[in-house]
Amino acid sequence: MDEVERLHILDQYGILDTPHEEPFERIAALARLIFDTPIALISLIDDRRQWFKSNIGLDIRETPREQAFCNETIRSDDVLVISNAERDIRTARNPLVTGNPYIRFYAGAPLVTPEKARLGSLCVIDREPRQFDERQKAILQSLAGLVMKEMELRRQTDHDWLTGATSRAAFQATAQRLVEGKGPPSIGLISFDIDHFKQINDRFGHLAGDRVLVDVVDICRTVLRDCDVLSRLGGEEFAILLPGATQASAVSIAERLRQAVATCHHAEIDRSVTASFGITMLEPSDQGLADALRRADAALYRSKATGRNRVSCSWTSPQAASSQDRIARTRT
Repeated sequence: MDEVERLHILDQYGILDTPHEEPFERIAALARLIFDTPIALISLIDDRRQWFKSNIGLDIRETPREQAFCNETIRSDDVLVISNAERDIRTARNPLVTGNPYIRFYAGAPLVTPEKARLGSLCVIDREPRQFDERQKAILQSLAGLVMKEMELRRQTDHDWLTGATSRAAFQATAQRLVEGKGPPSIGLISFDIDHFKQINDRFGHLAGDRVLVDVVDICRTVLRDCDVLSRLGGEEFAILLPGATQASAVSIAERLRQAVATCHHAEIDRSVTASFGITMLEPSDQGLADALRRADAALYRSKATGRNRVSCSWTSPQAASSQDRIARTRT
């Protein structure tokens, strides 16, 4: 399988850059417990980086691909074991060996899809050299199989299990169909998330937080048109496709959504919440939905940085750009 096809399959899972999720965290924690290592990772390799879906024992979420031990793991279906990375020609000069986290031992089982694409690995890492026998390899490979089963559930499910919003993978597929199928001449994209959501979970508990997520999706549906596509990308992060929208109508919809979210009272936490929004338009020059999402996320981050409960825009075309400062505003 060539690299282009492998990356295409990886994209279908819609998992890159998503928050930590309990099923994956449990598998990584189990691997660390079984093998008694300080670090356990679920790693995925895209065209330029190694990104960690779970990073137990490590305080970073990604590294450059050229530093990734996992980049060696995906060359084979077998478990890769490096007993002493300091003495292995493949890794001796790796910055992750010569510097923090000072990797010495590595064992990684590839994450292999039904199409036989190797997307990444489940790996355990130690800061001391050690051995790894055939039985241990088999256990690690079985745990990697559990990771793949969780990923397959994501790919095959069209809707988020909690809120009923479109899943990330289905959202990406819909965007692709709209673009390739010569859909509406313009398509808007809104990215938003709930402000201070971690504080809600910490203070009121995750069940109350889940209820807020459900409420927010229900509120959004009262504002959106039947043709609009609302997706939960992960955690408290959402995105909306607006087929046929203009810059002006996309801003209008986002502002109505912002007001609707801010004025709803949530019984579980006895208060309302707010959300911050970023808007862009899909452009012919975009290399897939990821480019548009990056623009929308950049606008969302501006909303966060300038006070939250705001709508901000990111246009690639000059149309209406002069009004961007007027559009990006707050309501309290």
